[in-house]
Amino acid sequence: MTDLRSFIKTLEAEGDLIRIKEPLSTKYEIPAVLRKFDTRQALLFEKVKGHDAPIIGGLCGTRKRILGALGVEAEATYGHLLNAIKRPTKCTLSDGPVNEVSVEKPKLSDIPVITHFEGDPGPYITAGIVYVTTPDGSVENVSFHRLQVLDDRRLAIRIVPRHLYRIMQLAQEQGVDRLDVSVSIGVHPTVAVAVNLPAPFGTSEFEIANTLLGGGMKLTECDHVDALAPSDAELVLEGVLRLDEDVIEGPFVDLSGTHDVQRKQPYVEVVGMMHREDYIYQALLPAGAEHRLLMGMPKEVGIWEYVRNVVPTVRGVNLTHGGMGWLHCVVSFEKFREGDPKNVLMAMFAAHPSMKHAIVVDSDIDPFNMEQVEWAIATRFRGDEDLMVIPHVRVSSLDPVSDQEKELGCKVGVDATKPVGMTGFDRPGIPVSEEVEKLLERYSGTL
Repeated sequence: MTDLRSFIKTLEAEGDLIRIKEPLSTKYEIPAVLRKFDTRQALLFEKVKGHDAPIIGGLCGTRKRILGALGVEAEATYGHLLNAIKRPTKCTLSDGPVNEVSVEKPKLSDIPVITHFEGDPGPYITAGIVYVTTPDGSVENVSFHRLQVLDDRRLAIRIVPRHLYRIMQLAQEQGVDRLDVSVSIGVHPTVAVAVNLPAPFGTSEFEIANTLLGGGMKLTECDHVDALAPSDAELVLEGVLRLDEDVIEGPFVDLSGTHDVQRKQPYVEVVGMMHREDYIYQALLPAGAEHRLLMGMPKEVGIWEYVRNVVPTVRGVNLTHGGMGWLHCVVSFEKFREGDPKNVLMAMFAAHPSMKHAIVVDSDIDPFNMEQVEWAIATRFRGDEDLMVIPHVRVSSLDPVSDQEKELGCKVGVDATKPVGMTGFDRPGIPVSEEVEKLLERYSGTL
């Protein structure tokens, strides 16, 4: 199955979903509970104050859960995702559950959009997937964007300089000031991962998702705008992206857990809506594990590919949780020559320009075990020889200490690999006899 509901059923069968039966408000109460359960079970809020629709959150809150949705083992993840980028599959057009209800000129206040943090300017749609094409329809793009509810008809949209930004530029160069868009909410996690993969301009992220879903993804034509959306989505907002007028967007609590700056951004004028009769609204807690994993994990694919061009054996790539899934990265690889680590560090920065701090470790270090990574830094890193500092370089706008206007800052690379051929850097094991193995097995439940 390719829809959200099939995944919810799987989580519930595995005991990885909690149903919250008490009525809670979309303002602060639901996000407070989502934060408490961050990195734990997914949550289904069955009763939402002032709304009929339930809310689901935390669906992609762990790597294990994402891998389960993709149906792939950890060691095969990057190759699996890279294959989908290179071999997208055309989607078929078909009506589906999202076509059950069609509304012209809906009111955004009827949707249970969440206000997350103190200081937020209002409710934000945080799990909205935006579909748009170039004016001639030759190129389509699907991407996540935060959407601030301004009133019952308008959504401020944050657009960074990537594919949608380029489509906007192409439209403006042709004298086009409006683009039809769809905003899909409530989709299978595989679609969410596909949308964030580093696909080249001109490749449809929906077609990448279709490859990952084995060709089972269907799209439907929107009722009120010229756009497509997943036919099994829970809810689709139909709108017009206005390029002729800007609004103030933010401040929004982004990956860092701090409020991002206010900016002038375009807005989406909502003209229609399609949804299932009993739709489930999908929420995503800003700065939570789900936010960081969906931002970072797909970008690990590009880093993995770049690094493999430098060294043949890469054990793993981790855009770390503490680094917000965006600014810090650890790569574990098999080192053959002394120059390899610095080449790998440069490849990491090239693959993900927003990266701030990069760490390389030997293949005996698990890049997802930060205690092992810190141990490698403590025992294999020497600051006067193994530190790479790159000042006055482009960094992410999500880095609060950088020059926010120019997006300039400093990158640091750490070579925490042991010198080639030198001894004294290995961790000896303890031989385990058959008798001890039996004892450990017997007491495993108490250890």
